[in-house]
Amino acid sequence: MSAGTGGLSTALAAEHAAVYAYGVIAARTTGELRATAAAAFRAHRVRRDRLRTLITERGGVPAEADAAYALPVTPSSAAQAVELAVLVEQGVTTAYLELAADDDAVLRRMAALAMQECVKRSYGLRPEIEAFPGMPPGTVPPAPSTPSPSSSTAATPGPEEDGVRTS
Repeated sequence: MSAGTGGLSTALAAEHAAVYAYGVIAARTTGELRATAAAAFRAHRVRRDRLRTLITERGGVPAEADAAYALPVTPSSAAQAVELAVLVEQGVTTAYLELAADDDAVLRRMAALAMQECVKRSYGLRPEIEAFPGMPPGTVPPAPSTPSPSSSTAATPGPEEDGVRTS
């Protein structure tokens, strides 16, 4: 599926909202959190500008940013600022999913890198692993079970056997 400008427009809308949200976060925080928000603001602005260029190069007209966006959280504390930033990063990650499935390898790579950056920023703010976009929270697909040759019950590798750390 070649997205033309559809997937690019979806990602652009998310980047517009992210730039707005990080402007609010930076204005309402201090210290290290403000520096983190300012860096995220700049990173999302660069991605936004690149998306605008790609849409134009493909013959589309990039949407302009709204004057303001309804934020799910209006930060009045550091904890609320972090909550908003994590929600922003999750939203932007989700917006890039359509591009990650595009026929154009350049767009797929760009989407994958953008999603990776969003997850890294989110994890840096709140070191928790969320379900991947599209998966309901708290769901982990069950590991496939195979019958053990020495028993009739299914064997599932433990954490020490499959390299997954639990705690």
